[in-house]
Amino acid sequence: MTTASISRLTPAKIVKRRNSGEYWRLLDVREPWEMEIAKVPGSVAMPMVEIRGRVGGLKHEEPVAILCHTGARSMVVAAWLVQQGCETVANIEGGIDDWSVEVDAAIARY
Repeated sequence: MTTASISRLTPAKIVKRRNSGEYWRLLDVREPWEMEIAKVPGSVAMPMVEIRGRVGGLKHEEPVAILCHTGARSMVVAAWLVQQGCETVANIEGGIDDWSVEVDAAIARY
């Protein structure tokens, strides 16, 4: 049984943490067509439907922040990753939509 929990971070907070030197793998769980519209530089594309088959590529001790369109799908993935033993997991609340508003207006909203 794991005691890990899911942090809830805004896009601005995850960027601040990363800029201050904290390592966070940014995992984008949106569909490929969504990533064609808008993508956060440096994020790793891993659509939600592929997570089960690709979870072996994640290190359980590596901090991972999950991103989707608005934060709902990423929360589902975050909860599942905690169940799989990932130790440090954050959901990016508001997803890429809020990322565009809070962090980088050059990222398209859809």
